[in-house]
Amino acid sequence: QSAHRAGLRSFIRYGWRWSWRVAAFVTIFNTVSTGLSVYRNKTTVSNFASAGAFTGALFRMHLGLQGLAGGFVFGTAFGIPAGGLLVMLQKLAGETMEERRNRERSELYEQKLAEWQSRLSVTEVLGQMESSAQEGGETEGARE
Repeated sequence: QSAHRAGLRSFIRYGWRWSWRVAAFVTIFNTVSTGLSVYRNKTTVSNFASAGAFTGALFRMHLGLQGLAGGFVFGTAFGIPAGGLLVMLQKLAGETMEERRNRERSELYEQKLAEWQSRLSVTEVLGQMESSAQEGGETEGARE
């Protein structure tokens, strides 16, 4: 029981030291890979490799040029399998993120087009009613 408590105490003590680093690494990695995917309008393994290389180099920059190069290689080495796994899972799901984004964009366009056409038809009906009201007023004025 004392060993369990000691392990729990050390997990809490050292876990905090690593948790913020892992959270920062994951945040930077996801920001870079998502930014590349949005900019290039496609999700590829090279986006994840680039994000891993950038993040690894950034986290090892304080160790000098060798640390920067090592972080670059280490990040690339872990970014490639992570990206491959995610791309493969998207393919297995049946719809990639690009396909989903394009489908949602086209659905939104069609919805806005239908709304615009319905507004246009209401405007045309109001224009016809106004012109018929003016014609009716002219014929009543002619009768008097």
